[in-house]
Amino acid sequence: MASIYLSRTVLIKNEMHYDLFDRLFGEYFKNIKTIETSLLDANLPPEWFQNALSRELTDEEKALIEKMGGLDKLFERFQQLLREQQERHDGGNRWIGTGGTSAFGNNGHNPEGFRVKGESSGNRTAAKVWEHREYKNYDENLELNTRNIKMALRRLRILTREGMDEELDMDETIAGTCRNGGILDIHLHPSRKNNVKVLLLLDVGGSMDEHIELCSELFSAAKYQFKHLEHLYFHNCVYETLWRDNTRRHSRIPTLEVLHKYNKDYKVIFVGDASMASYEITHPRGSVEHYNEEAGITWLDRFKAQYPDFVWLNPVAVPDYWKFTHSIQLIRDWSENRMFPLTLGGLTQAMKCLKNSKIRFEG
Repeated sequence: MASIYLSRTVLIKNEMHYDLFDRLFGEYFKNIKTIETSLLDANLPPEWFQNALSRELTDEEKALIEKMGGLDKLFERFQQLLREQQERHDGGNRWIGTGGTSAFGNNGHNPEGFRVKGESSGNRTAAKVWEHREYKNYDENLELNTRNIKMALRRLRILTREGMDEELDMDETIAGTCRNGGILDIHLHPSRKNNVKVLLLLDVGGSMDEHIELCSELFSAAKYQFKHLEHLYFHNCVYETLWRDNTRRHSRIPTLEVLHKYNKDYKVIFVGDASMASYEITHPRGSVEHYNEEAGITWLDRFKAQYPDFVWLNPVAVPDYWKFTHSIQLIRDWSENRMFPLTLGGLTQAMKCLKNSKIRFEG
């Protein structure tokens, strides 16, 4: 294995090409190990792999579970069960419980419903979640592996000269000196500054927990690259309030105040996996954690009307997977195909789109 590390160090000048080099190296020599077989032989506890629901239901049986008729019906049924239920239930199809097929509870299987405390079974189709949720700020000081992100973000720089004449104008100094017959004629001009203004809106919590490190790298690179950067957080979809600090996220900023404060000169970057119940986008009261009076799409439309230059960065880095999540398709349609994967290639395309709004995602 030493040969591949030596070759990669000597031959590859940009880390974005490391993966391609490793695959080509392995293809050429035919004996590169890409997985630690010892991990497959480890004696892992069997309970790690147990899932009572998977044992009890076949794929055909899961496919027969039908939706309950919309968000209002779910509310009515949930309120009825809260009045009637007296004890804990596990594995059933009616009461609020765990590991079953009821629309209410956690760690079960149902096309849509309310997750009440506990962990998700991985379906990510809950229309609402009843629990106290704490989120962490993305680390703006994280510098590891941010170099290529910084290089991609540099494509958005809009450089202008302003301020006092304090930087040497080499071309004009040479031309002036020549005109003076060799007598030095020094010319100065203002320094060039990056005046692009960016409003960064970051999805946090829930399924975004899987992407914390990547989003922290992006946040860190953006803080370094843009002098005029404002950031705010949201959960799943933008609604009537946003917040600046996740440790104090209940101290919120009205979204209308944000729209009035930052003018259309700002370029807006949404960052989120767009993976949620469709109700969160399309319906009033559809938010997973509060009663929103207006649908998420209504607030997104206000951002689109205010800011002509915007993109959506999706940390689900394989666009082929997007078609399997309805909410991603809704956001993608709303953005008019200005959703880009949070990869180096996707970032590069996104920065070009922010400078030329006619550019769309190619992939």
